[in-house]
Amino acid sequence: MGRTIIDKLWDDHTVADLGDGASLLYIDRVFLHERTGSVALKGLEAAGRHVRNPEQVFCTMDHIVDTTPGRTDDTRMPGGREFITSTRASARAAGINLFDLGDDRQGIVHVVSPEQGIALPGVTLVCPDSHTCTLGGLGALAWGIGSTEGEHALATKTLAVRKPRLMRIRFEGKLAPRVYAKDLILHLINRFGASGGTGYAIEFAGSVIRSLPVEARLTLCNMAVEFGAWTGIIAP
Repeated sequence: MGRTIIDKLWDDHTVADLGDGASLLYIDRVFLHERTGSVALKGLEAAGRHVRNPEQVFCTMDHIVDTTPGRTDDTRMPGGREFITSTRASARAAGINLFDLGDDRQGIVHVVSPEQGIALPGVTLVCPDSHTCTLGGLGALAWGIGSTEGEHALATKTLAVRKPRLMRIRFEGKLAPRVYAKDLILHLINRFGASGGTGYAIEFAGSVIRSLPVEARLTLCNMAVEFGAWTGIIAP
């Protein structure tokens, strides 16, 4: 039986078989933001550990910053300034790539990643954000993690992960006028429920998917988590 794209990426990044369906996976890229990134970085500092391969770690301010032009550290969110300044200080101390306020590259993590060539086909990428699955639209194996996992990934470039069940969903034919990628995933959720993908990594396939531009593929995979899935991916 042939291997799926998820099988191939999983096997290519397996450092060790931990048994009981779990593997130690090599993590190519780690992306942080100011809401939880500072927690992971400070955890490393407190333990006296360092970021392994800081050139492969990225951070941007996107979760609690104001959306208006001319945004500053003085965000309207209570306590937001502390998160921003703490993340900035920790990121600079760790020597990671920081897309700070005022940087032309600063933006939403899942938009910055494709724009800057951080997420690429075939890489593993983690970020403390449930919509990291967005990047599966590029053919990356990407998923959301917590701050504790983020700290481990920063220190070791690995994570212990139990392999999810695999599901391939095919959309065949041609989209009708004014029907878009978001309509596909909403139809899927409506038909099978918000927990229909729980415990699964979803591969989207079929003639409709092959015809989608990259932006639409990112949109589709972005909402895999709304289907309850661990991640979503489209073969490039």
